[in-house]
Amino acid sequence: MKPDEALARLRGLGFGEADARTLFEHFDDAERRAKHGHGYSRIEWLETLSDLRPRAVPEKVAASPGFAHWDGRGALGYLTLAAICDDLTREEPWPARVVTAAHCFPTGVLGYWVRRLADAGFVALLTATSPPRLPHPSGGPPVVGTNPLAIGIPSADGSPVVTDVSMGKVTYGDVLRGAAAPEDLVPFGDGQAHKAFALALGLQLLVESCVGEGYGAFLVVVQPEFGPTDFRERFGGLRLPGDR
Repeated sequence: MKPDEALARLRGLGFGEADARTLFEHFDDAERRAKHGHGYSRIEWLETLSDLRPRAVPEKVAASPGFAHWDGRGALGYLTLAAICDDLTREEPWPARVVTAAHCFPTGVLGYWVRRLADAGFVALLTATSPPRLPHPSGGPPVVGTNPLAIGIPSADGSPVVTDVSMGKVTYGDVLRGAAAPEDLVPFGDGQAHKAFALALGLQLLVESCVGEGYGAFLVVVQPEFGPTDFRERFGGLRLPGDR
């Protein structure tokens, strides 16, 4: 799929121009970073959804100086996280803010969102839940989501460090596009898979404790008191997570 076609197909699903471009930018960034399971193939997936609500608008339903809670209100999780990032750059947290989001799914590449926040000068940590996709390491049906964890750290050179780790051996997106087998959708680590499962379970219960039923997201944003710095120098030119 070419970029022009991707954007046209998003418009064809009924999204307004601003939302279509927000979604396109996310999918296009995933394509350029070779995260094809979260790229243009997701547009084809959206076209199969019977409950898509392209005109839904997420809403900030509670706020205090160090906390905000959002509800997706039927909007795609991509658009909810985009609205949250926009809100954080308009009303900068000081020194920190916890943001929770209910009914926030799908959220795509979490590293994309923490990179946006790191580019704005914030330290950010983000996790989000998904449908049950990972079984217990001892076997059985899926019981927890892949529940990725992403961290963005601003750098003095303008290239943030971005870590984004799913708890699955493969991503659901790669299964959707046929690049991975469904039976490979298990906690990563092989003989140490109990560690990934424990993280997936802990992150899922963290989010559920804050947003209740349905899939959601949990974000912490901090103004870095001692940064951004030239921390890359200590790694002697090694490629770091988030680098192209």
